[in-house]
Amino acid sequence: MPSGTHDAAAAGPPAAEPTLGALLRAWRERALLTQQELAVRSGLSVRTVRRLEADELRRPRTASMRLLAEALALDAEELSVLRRLARAAPEPSHPARTVPRQLPADVAFVGRARELAVLDDAGEASTVVISAIDGMAGVGKTALAVHAAHQLASRFPDGDLFVDLHGHTQGMGPADPADTLARFLGALGVPGESVPQQLEERVMLYRSVLAGRKMLIVLDNAADEAQVQPLLPGAAGCLVLITSRRRLVGLDDARTLSVDLLPLADAIALFTATTGEGRVADAPEHALAEVVRRCGLLPLAIRLAAARLKVHPAWSVGDLLERLEERQRRLGELHAGQRSVTAALDLSCRELDHDVRRAYRLLGLHAGTDIAPDAAAALFATEVTRAGRLLDQLLEVHLLQEPVPGRFRFHDLIRAHAAEVVAEEESENGRHAALTRLLDHYSLAASVAMDRLYPYEADIRPRPSLSGASMPVMPDAAAWLEAELSNLLTLAQGAAEHGFSEHVRHLSATLHRCLRTRGRYAEAETLHRRALAAARAAADRTGEMEALIGLAEIRHMQNRYETAIEDASYAMDIARALGHRSGELRALNPLAMICAVHGQYAQAVEHFTQALEIARTLGHPTSELDALIGFGHMHRLMGRHAQAVDSLARALDIARLIDHRTGEVRALLALGHLHLGRDEHGPATGCFTQALELARGTEHRLGVLDSLTALGDLHRLQGRDRQAGDCYQQALDLAIEIGNRNWQFEAIHGRGRLRHDCGHYEQALDDHRRALGLASDLDQPGDQVRAHDGLAHAHAMLGRDDQAHRHWAEALTILTTLGTDHTDERGVDAESIRTHLARLGLRPTSRGPAGGASGSAG
Repeated sequence: MPSGTHDAAAAGPPAAEPTLGALLRAWRERALLTQQELAVRSGLSVRTVRRLEADELRRPRTASMRLLAEALALDAEELSVLRRLARAAPEPSHPARTVPRQLPADVAFVGRARELAVLDDAGEASTVVISAIDGMAGVGKTALAVHAAHQLASRFPDGDLFVDLHGHTQGMGPADPADTLARFLGALGVPGESVPQQLEERVMLYRSVLAGRKMLIVLDNAADEAQVQPLLPGAAGCLVLITSRRRLVGLDDARTLSVDLLPLADAIALFTATTGEGRVADAPEHALAEVVRRCGLLPLAIRLAAARLKVHPAWSVGDLLERLEERQRRLGELHAGQRSVTAALDLSCRELDHDVRRAYRLLGLHAGTDIAPDAAAALFATEVTRAGRLLDQLLEVHLLQEPVPGRFRFHDLIRAHAAEVVAEEESENGRHAALTRLLDHYSLAASVAMDRLYPYEADIRPRPSLSGASMPVMPDAAAWLEAELSNLLTLAQGAAEHGFSEHVRHLSATLHRCLRTRGRYAEAETLHRRALAAARAAADRTGEMEALIGLAEIRHMQNRYETAIEDASYAMDIARALGHRSGELRALNPLAMICAVHGQYAQAVEHFTQALEIARTLGHPTSELDALIGFGHMHRLMGRHAQAVDSLARALDIARLIDHRTGEVRALLALGHLHLGRDEHGPATGCFTQALELARGTEHRLGVLDSLTALGDLHRLQGRDRQAGDCYQQALDLAIEIGNRNWQFEAIHGRGRLRHDCGHYEQALDDHRRALGLASDLDQPGDQVRAHDGLAHAHAMLGRDDQAHRHWAEALTILTTLGTDHTDERGVDAESIRTHLARLGLRPTSRGPAGGASGSAG
């Protein structure tokens, strides 16, 4: 031990053992180093050194401690003390909460001490970009990121997110940031129906949800900066690890870490760890060094070569070296890195037995991200148990990875190699038969999952005509669909490109409800467009109709009303020409809803009437439920209260009979609004309270928003201002959290009415201006009328008659243009507005015509 160590560490007998920070500070001062100099010598940041000495970092990484020990020239005893104190540092406490944990399984990891220490230091930064200098694949970027993420995960109590962006994956285009955000938002608790349609809105919602959370996000295999930028958090507290073959220098404030080939010592250590130390104990050091050099010092190639040696007990390291040299001589046209990996892959494949080699090449046909044993069984034309054994054998020789238990995937380079092998060794008929088996399996499994999750729509989905596919084992349909959805979409793309048009059309119609519910509108539109093209190419009019209906509903959700009307109208024409009553029914509902949004009530009623007649003729309860709820809204808006009650009561009975929970919420809310419009506050409260409880129990957030806003209106009308304000604020917070602008309008508009009732007219003006902006952006004229009415009332109370006149006149013009005399809000109608215009000189002095007790318009 160097002299003076204990004196420096603790001058005089301390009352207690010194802290880690005190020891580090003492050792640094003994070495005559400043914090800046120690940071430079160790490769850590000054901030990290400062925080370590101040005992502000909990559970510091072992790699960081090792680098500090080397920089401070600590002896064995001091290093032991350092490690003990580092392990003893207490964990930070965090409240228990459900958090996403998406990191793939960690891998056996060797070396990269410098890179790991840099990443450990980056745990305090906002973004780290990991990239290879020359974009070399197989250098271990993903393994490094995943390993570091597992080491860092305890610092991020709110969870971790992981996605493969497929920036350089053969046969797959780079992941769309909008789709990736939809998946992330779902993992963060945002229901699909609440995910915004536009990329920019998804980015804002994503960053809002992440605000205040400490999360670790791994973006693997990025193509470029444009793909990554929307996925970055907006505030500090989250760490983002990005891997890419390109150095992403265009990301602001990102720290780049170039991952080079393995140092020779680390490469030999990785080879030895993979084979087992006993297997190469007698091998000369120079032979081990030559083997890893032949592998290009690439971790992927080293693992493959080591796996071959491990399964051949009779081989020496020299035998392995000879075989690698032979394979590389045949690959002279490839560049060094690719030659190293391909040589190792060729050697691995040549040594596989017949069945395992066949499994390997057939997996090259699977275009999805990963595969489970049941899908592999269909691909291999064998039973699931046998498929599992084949996958395990490929895993043992490092040709497959298992990032999640029971799900297997290729490294990108191995995927490309398998695709080449299957093209060379499998006949065209063999490839076609294997893909047919695979697509049959996924089509049947998707139908089973959707029937379990949405049983009330089973009769409108197509039935797969599959004779050879076996019924899948599926304990949890929701979990299966979550795991396989990306595969299904990717395989649908491949099916379209290879002429499997029937499978494309089936997946389009089958997955529509799932994609719509989860807010994955861009992916749904792409899938339906592929199905439409396939149907038209095959002159399949029924398939064309189904794809158009799917497009109409998705475009309606995206507020692309004109395009949605065109799609639904064309689908209805086809359905009527074919005499396809179910198709006509499905086309009528989106047409009716769009007409209602635009205030075209007469046309909406006509469509709902036709839909109701067809639904009853066909005996289709879900469509009857939808039509009855639509009818209830129309009757209420047109003042036909008895008819509205009758329609909604029947809808409620159907919803409960078929256990359609969201339908029950919708029916209760519609009944509640009907009672509210008639000042029947007791029944209205009962309906809204039931709807709120049911919506919260089923995580139906749109139902929660509607219920809260309606209860806010009830409290406001009855003079319970504090309770009303609480409801509006809860609704606004939730609407902002999930990015739903329709309900932001309702909450802000309701709060504006409340502030008006309380005499806060300037604040009411602010709210109604915001509400008008939202209604205009959403192209919803009925809501624009309501906002203009609120602005007019507030201006009138402030004595600004000209402004009040302008807003009421604008509201009246919009109603005239719509061809209606009222809106969805009681008291906002043409007759009331004309009365206000005529009486602008009269000044209300209390709750009355302009207040909440008798409606917003009096």
